[in-house]
Amino acid sequence: MIKFAICDDEPMMAQELAGHLADYMKEKSIVCSVSSFSNGHTLLGRVGSFDVIFLDIQMEQPDGMETARLLRQRGDHCLLIFVTVLKECVFDSFQVEAFDYLLKPLDSARFHQTMDRVLRSLEQRTAEDIVIQRGTGCEVVLLSDIVYCEVLGRKVYLHKNDGTVSGYYDKLEDMEQRVDGRFFKCHRSYLVNLDYVRGCQDGQVLLSQGERIPVSRLRERELTQALLRYMKERNF
Repeated sequence: MIKFAICDDEPMMAQELAGHLADYMKEKSIVCSVSSFSNGHTLLGRVGSFDVIFLDIQMEQPDGMETARLLRQRGDHCLLIFVTVLKECVFDSFQVEAFDYLLKPLDSARFHQTMDRVLRSLEQRTAEDIVIQRGTGCEVVLLSDIVYCEVLGRKVYLHKNDGTVSGYYDKLEDMEQRVDGRFFKCHRSYLVNLDYVRGCQDGQVLLSQGERIPVSRLRERELTQALLRYMKERNF
């Protein structure tokens, strides 16, 4: 079950948002719970965590932005979505790693797009393994065991931390859609697990087990940024 929270000091807006959520989740046949809060104090005082929090910004102190900062300071990794009339605060939302920024009045199509992304993100967060088809059989592979993925011809090869390699027919782009945020596409033929990256030098990614794989020149800086961001999130 997905747990949502709505924090808005306007009861009508909170009800409208809850209605949008109920309609969307019913359409997707997904069970959820929705809790509403009229201010940041009551939300912060709630025992337990939520998967997704919709936050208004214009509220009595702590306002939505400060509430978001306090949530992050205590290590809450929920998806934060601001719902506000304030267009000018969109850049401030980056500082609290907001997932999205919706303007009032809510646009139904825009809301659906955001919720589609929410579901994909939550699926990736909870994914622990993938199932690959090999001939007439299949194999379950833990994402944490994959050091990197390599495409050769029509096959994707999963290089695992025990030294074994599993190959199967697929496209790297499709594999990229099945893994979570710990994986980074460092090269058109490689997808690397950031848990195993120890550095980047001379056009190569240095892995914890001594292996090296190529990184595209144009992706070196992105790899470094992705690694720093991932380490920050993991140790938040």
